[in-house]
Amino acid sequence: MSPIDLPDAPVVVLAGGTGGAKLARGVLDLVGDDLVVIANTGDDVEIHGGLVSPDPDLVTFWLADRIDERGWGLADDTFVVMDALRELGEDVWFNLGDRDLALCVRRARRIAEGARLTEVLAENAAAYGVAARVLPPADEPVRTQVRADDRWWDFQEFMIRRLREAPEPVVQDVAFRGAETAAATPEVLQAIASARAVVVGPSNPVISISPILAVPGVREALRDTSAPVVAVAPLVDGQVLKGPTASFLKWAGVDMDARGVARIYDGLLDGLLTDETVDVPGVAVRTANVLMADAASRASVAADALGLADTLAGERSPA
Repeated sequence: MSPIDLPDAPVVVLAGGTGGAKLARGVLDLVGDDLVVIANTGDDVEIHGGLVSPDPDLVTFWLADRIDERGWGLADDTFVVMDALRELGEDVWFNLGDRDLALCVRRARRIAEGARLTEVLAENAAAYGVAARVLPPADEPVRTQVRADDRWWDFQEFMIRRLREAPEPVVQDVAFRGAETAAATPEVLQAIASARAVVVGPSNPVISISPILAVPGVREALRDTSAPVVAVAPLVDGQVLKGPTASFLKWAGVDMDARGVARIYDGLLDGLLTDETVDVPGVAVRTANVLMADAASRASVAADALGLADTLAGERSPA
């Protein structure tokens, strides 16, 4: 099993969901091939004969400039297979484009053949012309589960089926199944240890970043790295742009603001980029526009985050 070559001093982005993928695309404009993205795999699901890995694929499609205008999947994909399954009477609650499905079927086959998930994600990135590295936190499966309505839901069923059926429920608990027996990959540990900066994307801190941090070795590596760890708050004007972040922050027992986000990261952060004017004890806060509406604003947020990291690194350097 081949190790994945990494840059000497990468910028490492922890990413999940659209916010993390957009930020990664902005960082790519600034640092090019020196980018390493550690993408959440807690959303992964086996379905339609394939292994779907939504966040690593979302990042890859964004980095390849092949993201569809829907905000997920490959641009201009077709849905012939899903339509055919419906015609056969299947309950197609998880929709995948044809080329997207091909990617997922191949991933399942490669894993069955004994390949590491790390290797397969690297193969996928190369196939789409992406030179930056997209890494899973662990090669072992880690799956997010959500307890609501007094039952446990697999993450995709909760997000797609439950949230479409009725008003957003009270989140009673969150678990990361498999995390206790997983381990951070050598590539993840090397990337964090050698990083110039670590940027936590503006992702849902509970369901997009916490599954990464739950993998044994990741949190410890972030505490030990000499690189500044900077987060971009996932709130714009105090509001969530997409997804049930508010419900999960409430479950976590924190306010829906920059301080609440910092509390979830529990001492890992050196800096925080936010559009709020706020003090966070022990964390350097920089105020900036964090809305990423287009390529220019994505690059601007990335530049502000890296600028904060560089300032913090300079303050640590001996005179």
